[in-house]
Amino acid sequence: MKIARRYYAVLGMFLLSLLLYIDRICISVAKDPIAGDLALSDKAMGWVLSAFALGYALFQVPSGMMADRYGPRKVLTVIVTCWSAMTALTGAAWNYLSMLSFRFLFGMGEAGAFPGMSRAIFSWIPLHERGFVFGLNFSGSRLGAAFALPVVAMMIEGIGWRATFFVLGAIGLVWALLWWLSFRDRPEDHQGLSDEERAHIVENRQEANLEVKEPLQRSEWLGSKNMRLAVVQYFCSNFTFFFALTWLFPHLKQTYNLGTVEAGWYAVAPFIAGAVGNWLAGGWIDRIYRSGRWDLSRKLPAMVGFALAAIGMVASLFMETPVGAVAMLSLAILGADMTLPPSWTLCVDIGKSNSGAISGTMNMAGNVGSFLTALAFPYLTAWTGSVDFFFYTAAALSVLALILWSRVKPSQGLSY
Repeated sequence: MKIARRYYAVLGMFLLSLLLYIDRICISVAKDPIAGDLALSDKAMGWVLSAFALGYALFQVPSGMMADRYGPRKVLTVIVTCWSAMTALTGAAWNYLSMLSFRFLFGMGEAGAFPGMSRAIFSWIPLHERGFVFGLNFSGSRLGAAFALPVVAMMIEGIGWRATFFVLGAIGLVWALLWWLSFRDRPEDHQGLSDEERAHIVENRQEANLEVKEPLQRSEWLGSKNMRLAVVQYFCSNFTFFFALTWLFPHLKQTYNLGTVEAGWYAVAPFIAGAVGNWLAGGWIDRIYRSGRWDLSRKLPAMVGFALAAIGMVASLFMETPVGAVAMLSLAILGADMTLPPSWTLCVDIGKSNSGAISGTMNMAGNVGSFLTALAFPYLTAWTGSVDFFFYTAAALSVLALILWSRVKPSQGLSY
């Protein structure tokens, strides 16, 4: 059976998502050797980790607007090139200030990745396939993180943390070149597409003519209840997940007295669970949507996901072994990641041809949560003498997000 051409674009975005998180989590695995070489405390490393999140958050909206205006082909090529350069330069950092600067610039570079992919998905993916595609893309990010934990740990032990960052930077440059050569912003402009597939995409993507755009009014954008709900719930989701991306590895290593590679293998499970959560939610979204219940198709997977995230974070505190703790944290990350496909599908639903700007706004808020997580864990632990308060805070935010999702109405767009 011949594979539809649009799925090659999906494969490219999946691989980008994979690379995105391999590059991102590498700093967590390399925490100890970096801290040792540059004489950084845990609080200083917290700022290094949060510098990425701050740059990532601040440039979400500008990057999304650029993807809307200039197209995901140009924008993704440029930003992947830029962040790959910053990945390599991380390996050249010589002190605290240089490391902070490179990680902030790395965050700026990665900021446009998912908004750019959202804009590509609006143009290329029919409405009834969006849940699956977003689920697949975000599972790539989790598989990338899972793959990176043990493999990068072995690379660091084998060739050192500096050379590891150089290698990862080079891989990103290869992806950027292949994307530029193979992708086009509109299926109408891709010569490899059959007439039948082109017609199917255009008829089922919400807007048949992408040349005619309604300008995005600030009052419509910022005044939408759907937009405000999307922003706050995504902040809550990222507060939980960014713990896994930054402090999970060192937390397991220190709490259970594990070696570097052993801790890396333990930390794989939550990210595999996250990939499964994305697959489950993505498939569930499309299945419910095909039954004619548009709003429920986005709401139900997200609400179930936040419930699981809250349960898993609290339950992990009562586990006495690394296996038990990882099992509960895997449940939490599975739940948190179930909220991603509905969140990003919601942004494309309500943003349409302005999906880059809308998804960038949501992701900006989410990464304010990431920024706070990277700092909250070490500071709250030092302040209270225990990790408990951080975990309870994350669970409370998940409960809040569950309530917010009950009020979302995707089918009404920005008018609600």
